[in-house]
This record gives sequence, C-alpha cells and structure tokens, in this order.
Amino acid sequence: MNTTVRTGPMPDQSVAELLADVRGYAEPNPPALSLPPQMFTSPQVYELERTQIFHRSWIMVAHTDQLAAPGDYVALSIAGEPVAITRGADGQLHGISPVCRHRAMPLVEPGEGTVKDFTCSYHLWRYNLDGTLRAATYMRDNPDFDPANCRLPGFAVREWHGLVFVNLDAEARSFEPDLAIVETEMTNYRLDDMVQVSHWTEEWGCNWKVAVENGYENYHAIGLHPETVRPLMTGGIDMTVHLDSPWVARLLSAAGTPFEAPILPLTEAERSVMYSYRMFPCGAVATFGESIAWISIIPLSLDRTQVRGGTLVPRQALEHVSLEVMRKEIESITSVINAEDQAGMEAVQRTLDSRFIERGHLSPKEPGVLAFYRQLALALTQEA
Repeated sequence: MNTTVRTGPMPDQSVAELLADVRGYAEPNPPALSLPPQMFTSPQVYELERTQIFHRSWIMVAHTDQLAAPGDYVALSIAGEPVAITRGADGQLHGISPVCRHRAMPLVEPGEGTVKDFTCSYHLWRYNLDGTLRAATYMRDNPDFDPANCRLPGFAVREWHGLVFVNLDAEARSFEPDLAIVETEMTNYRLDDMVQVSHWTEEWGCNWKVAVENGYENYHAIGLHPETVRPLMTGGIDMTVHLDSPWVARLLSAAGTPFEAPILPLTEAERSVMYSYRMFPCGAVATFGESIAWISIIPLSLDRTQVRGGTLVPRQALEHVSLEVMRKEIESITSVINAEDQAGMEAVQRTLDSRFIERGHLSPKEPGVLAFYRQLALALTQEA
C-alpha cells in the first residue's frame, strides 16, 4: 500500500484525512514520523477515540488494596463517563454508572472511600453497592415506576493479580489471553503477594496521547529527568519492543547494574532489566527490581488527562520498615518525576495549535512510540 506522508506545516485536515495518515502506522513499514498535530487537538478525533477506544477498552483504575473491604469504592471519569468500582457485600467487585436514574444527579464525586450504599443527595434515592435500587422516596403512587427494573447500568470489571480493570462495555471479552506472555514472564515477581505502599491521582493539562507516547520511550529521560530517571538507566536508553497483540506491548530496557533482590526469586536476567508491559490504550506496569509501578493515563476531556498510579512492593519488605516510612520515601521520588513529566507534557500541549508545527522525524531510540501508533491506528481504523 502506498501512503502519502505529509511532513510540512499543514492546513486543517478532515478526520478522514487524519485517519488516512494514521493508517500508515499499521503497515509493515510505518513512517518514522510523529502523529499529525491535529490528532492531539481535534474535537472530532477525540469524540472518535471516546466511542472507538474508551467505550470498549479495558482501563486499569486501581489496585485491590484500595478495594479491600465491602463498601470500599473508587470513582472516576473515563473520557467523560462517570464510573464507580465497588467491593460489594458479597465480596465481589462491581462496576457501575454512579448517576441517579431519577434526574441525573451524581451519586458520588471522583475519589475513593467507604460507604454502606450510594444515596442521591437530590431526592434521597438509594442504591446498593452492586447498583440495584434500595429505596426510591415517594414513588409508590407512580404506577409506571417499577423499582425491580430500576438499577444503575453495569460495567465489566476484572482483577488481574491485584490490578483492577474496568470496561464500559459490559459484554467485553476477557483480556487475559493477551497477557499470557506477560503472566509467564512476571511469575517470579509474585504480584499476588505485592502490597501497595503508595498511590496517587493527578490532573495534567494535555491530551492523553501526549502523555501515553511519552511513556513508550526512554529517550526523554535525558531531557526531562537528568537527575531522577536517567541515573537509573545504567544500561542506556535503548528499548526492545515486543508487540504481543493490538492491546499489549512489552518494553524491555537494560538496567546495566543489576537490581538487588533479597526477597523475590528473580533471575540474573530479571534483575538486569527494567521490564514493562503496556496495555492499550493507557495502562502500564513497570518493574524496578523488587519495586513495581503501575500507571494509567485516562482522558478527562480533549486537553485534560487524569494520571493514576501506585507503587507495589513484596509484603515481606514491610517486616522491618514501617509502611509510613516507605510511603514517604517513595512519594518523595515519584512526586518529583511526575512533576517533571507533567511540566514537559503541558509544554508540548501549548505548542500544538501553532500553525508552523509539523510531523517530526522519530529517533531510532523510539521504537515504542511506533508500537503505540500501530495500536492507535488499529483501534481507530478497524472495527473491533
């Protein structure tokens, strides 16, 4: 297939023209160019992403430690759609739309906590943690109202080795087959015995793809993280990329100096690599020896993105160090790194409306970016 590649400043393109450019990334020899700038600024493209990607993809939203007991919940917005994950009285996880079925009042604000049920602050309708209606005030005299058929819409939820995912498509297929290689390769990390010692939620002023593509390469460490991340990369900033499916990519970076692993049975090879897997569209898990970080980059709007994440360590690591001490140590590092990335991504976003901006040539140090572009192209140009 012959693809015409535009590299210079371009007039506004239609969505069809933009997708024609993006389709080239799904070809065997994709152009080593950045996305057309309008892919980050077009409201029409964002609306397509909402329906084609975020309404049907698995999104990593939390760790099971945040939903440990009945009544625990995590609430957030996924591309403008309110979502709540709850641990029900039955011990099961439930994904629900936390919007009252009466007159559209939010039942809970974004965040997390513990509740007995969700009570609407408008007219005091009450819902159980699985979304079923518990009580509707002054509705008995309405003959058309059937409380048995009134419940909050449900979403698909899965827990994978402690990581919690939600899909707005209640009938979505399982993602476990896509993670078969990852599951085998992460056996020695004993994810099921990991505990979350720190987690955070931030809002960045950029398009979600600006933040995601940044995480698919180490190249930016030399500029944005010279004193924080770059010193960890004793093996250099090169990255080996394995695209397992349209949804899962494995990114391997040589650590150079092996990590210490006094608790986990990590092999020499595992101690000598920073292993990361990315689950399209916006989730990532990365190992740093016995420390594991998860991160999810979720659009709030065209140019606002929520960045959620946490740090996991082996349970045994807390036997001689208090949770609070470890949390403060980890947060002192992650907060600086996150601030460096946020400043960089928001700076990029501010330039994207420039009439002189054009598609940039990618470096050989950025194979992961092309892997992300391929996943994006497949998601936007092919029916699932």
